[in-house]
Amino acid sequence: MTEDLTQLELLTELEPVVGANIDRHLATAKDWYPHDYVPWDESRNFAAMGGQDWDPEQSRLSEVAKVAMITNLLTEDNLPSYHRVISDNFTNDGAWGTWVGRWTAEENRHAIAMRDYLVCTRAVDPVALENDRMVHLTRGVHAPENFGGVLDQVAYVTFQELATRISHRTTARVCDDPIADRMLQRIAADENLHMMFYRNITGAAFDIAPDQTMESVTKILKTFSMPGTGMPNWRRNGVLMVKHGIYDLRQHLDEVVLPVLRIWKVFNRTDFTARGERSREELGEYLEKLTRDVIKFEEQRDRILARQAARVG
Repeated sequence: MTEDLTQLELLTELEPVVGANIDRHLATAKDWYPHDYVPWDESRNFAAMGGQDWDPEQSRLSEVAKVAMITNLLTEDNLPSYHRVISDNFTNDGAWGTWVGRWTAEENRHAIAMRDYLVCTRAVDPVALENDRMVHLTRGVHAPENFGGVLDQVAYVTFQELATRISHRTTARVCDDPIADRMLQRIAADENLHMMFYRNITGAAFDIAPDQTMESVTKILKTFSMPGTGMPNWRRNGVLMVKHGIYDLRQHLDEVVLPVLRIWKVFNRTDFTARGERSREELGEYLEKLTRDVIKFEEQRDRILARQAARVG
C-alpha cells in the first residue's frame, strides 16, 4: 500500500505544472475591459440623482433571461468567498500564489461587466439585485463536508468552471440581445481557460498521486453542487433555469462530467492500487445512477411541458 502524499508534498510536486500552465494561460488569454461591453449611451440617472427609478417595463429581457443573468451575476459576486477557499487550499507563495491572484483578478471582471450591463440597460431591479448580493455574500460559500485540500479543490473547480462556462453561453442565447451575447461569450471564454488550467493540474495530479486523485474526483462528483447554491430564490430560479435548458442534468453529464473524465482517461488508467480501483468502481456506479436520473428528469420535463402546451392550446 502506497503512502499518501501530504498537502505540502502535493503542492510542491505540482508547482512546476502550475508554473507551466500559468505561462500557457498568459500566452493564450486576451486582455479585455468591462467598459467595452456596456452600452453606456443607454444609461440615465435614477431618482436619487433626479432621474427615474427602475420599472419592470424598462427591461427588454425575458423572465428566464433575467433569472439566469441574476443567478450568474450573484455567483460571480461571491468571489471573496472563492478567493478565501482557494487560498486556504493552495498557498499564496510561488506559482500557486501567482495563480490565485491572477485568477481572482480575471474573475472579478465578470461581475463588473455583468452588473454594469444590467444596471445601465435597466434589465433588472437594481435595488433587489443589491439586496440579494448583500444576503449572498454575507452567507458566503460553504464547501461540502469532508471537502478540503489541493486535490479536492482542483477537481471541483475543473467541473465548476466548465459548468459556469456553459451557463453563461446558454444565458447569452436566451437574452436575445447582441450586446449581452458578446459580453457573455467573452466571459465564457475566460471560464474555459480557467477550466483548462485546473483540468491540467488535476491531470498531473493523477500521475503523481493516482489513488488520492481518484478518490477526490469521485467525492467531488458525488457531492457536486454549483457555487451559487443557497443564494436568495435559488430553488425557484434553479427550476426555471433547468426547465429552459440554461443548465440541467443532461448538460452536466454529457458536456461537463464525461468529457473531463475522458481527457483524464479515468476509466483507462492502469496505475491504481486496489484502493484507487474501488474509488473508480464507486464513480462508475454513480455515473450509471446519474444516467438513469437524467432520463427520468427528461421524461418528467417533457410531461410538464406537454401539459403546459395543452393548457395554452
